[in-house]
Amino acid sequence: MNKGRIKISLAASVLLCMGTSAIAGGDIAPVEPVVSVKKDTPKRKLKGNMVVEYNVLPGSVDNIRDMFGEGIFYGRLRSNTFYWDWDNEDYGTGGKQKDNKNWGVGGSLIYKSAVLDGFSFTMGYYGSLNPEIFRMDDDEVGFAKAGKDTFSRHKVDTTGAYGMHVLGQAYLEYNNGTVDVKAGRQLFESVFTASNDTKMIPNTFDGVSVSAKVAPKTTARVAWFAKQKLRDHENAHDVVTFKNVDGESWDNNDDAGVHKGLSYANFTDPAINEDPNHDMFLGDIKTKAIDNLDFTLSALTVPGVVTDVVGEAHYRFNLDNGWAVRPGVRYFHQMDDGGGEVAGYTNLTGKVATGYDAGVATSLDSSLFCGRVDLEMPNKKGFFRLGYSKVADEADIVAPWRGFPTGGFTRAMAQYNWYANTETFMARAVYKFNSTWKASLRYAIQDFDDAKTTIQPDSNVWHLDTWTNITKRLQMRTRIGLVDADVGSTGKTDTSYNEYRLEFNYLF
Repeated sequence: MNKGRIKISLAASVLLCMGTSAIAGGDIAPVEPVVSVKKDTPKRKLKGNMVVEYNVLPGSVDNIRDMFGEGIFYGRLRSNTFYWDWDNEDYGTGGKQKDNKNWGVGGSLIYKSAVLDGFSFTMGYYGSLNPEIFRMDDDEVGFAKAGKDTFSRHKVDTTGAYGMHVLGQAYLEYNNGTVDVKAGRQLFESVFTASNDTKMIPNTFDGVSVSAKVAPKTTARVAWFAKQKLRDHENAHDVVTFKNVDGESWDNNDDAGVHKGLSYANFTDPAINEDPNHDMFLGDIKTKAIDNLDFTLSALTVPGVVTDVVGEAHYRFNLDNGWAVRPGVRYFHQMDDGGGEVAGYTNLTGKVATGYDAGVATSLDSSLFCGRVDLEMPNKKGFFRLGYSKVADEADIVAPWRGFPTGGFTRAMAQYNWYANTETFMARAVYKFNSTWKASLRYAIQDFDDAKTTIQPDSNVWHLDTWTNITKRLQMRTRIGLVDADVGSTGKTDTSYNEYRLEFNYLF
């Protein structure tokens, strides 16, 4: 493979054709309205996936002094507690399973300036501290699971110090009501990427994004990102490369969904001779031009590694009694762009891809189908969902950007069900009892390929969430995950566990 080679693929062409298009699947409007402060109105609120929505934004001014003086500070205090209980601890014999606990306490302070001739800026500090009374010892941070994102494992490993202090957002913005441009470190919600702010610090990206209203009920975005900063990192890193020049696992992209075969050592191997630093280009177009139909077409490319195209559609059939039926589908098509040769015959774990098709040794080509049917209750009280997903028996899906390929269809908390030849069924119910309390219950049956010995065994998953709005600004959330693995005669490690989370958020 020639160094610096950039392969123009189908998805790259899609991006060029989209022009001002952008990433699909996100819930954030491409052009946020500018509104004035309303008395006694909470400035922000939390969605069910913990994405923050702004109720109040700064208004327009006509001079630089007021641009600073009329800006708004947004504060957040939060506490996240995690306890992970393995059914079978094996750390005593060299395994990776040890019961673990972590607690993050901290928050964020974000400043949005007022708008001057369409220009504004946003700066956001995020911090997380880890009380010693409820955390792993320094030499046990590698056993931490869900709670690992409340601190930096690399920082503890190299300095012995817990706690993170991060510039989480820092971007300049231009918005003329039709086109919105952001340059700098930013959140970006899409089918590929997400802030995934369920711990202490969000997942962010460094680069430029452009979004625009291109037709009635139709919006589009494009973005270029040079770096990613995962939730447990203080510094930005490459978007796809695993490990650094020193072979350190926790200093580059160490997301739980990263393809460990796409490592620094493999990119720089003399036989491959590729640059371990990568750019990411994204694009999507989303339309509601047809009544009751939401359609999104998305594309992503990391030149020299992988290219994705995703189509997604949801249609609502309104019933006379106030109920509605809403079926939806997602098709995720992954195309190799050189990453298969880099990774070789390995899967997401970085281990030999035993039980995989021989083509995995040279290609990341693969695909994923997701489908679901929602039965929605009147007055937005809740819904019932049946979901299904199936991954082609080719390569694993590469998705280390927290967007979750099966998210919203079959993914349960802390589950990664996009290994090759994996089939998942899910049933979910969400009900809002009143303005104070809401609950969600999911049950997933995950059928992994028994022949693929380096991935997890089949499992059944129960996942219960509750949201309690103690006040307009203070919310408590509980999360319980119960995973029962079925090892059978596969010889795989029993990965059964129970997980418990308790979260408090105060927005001011």
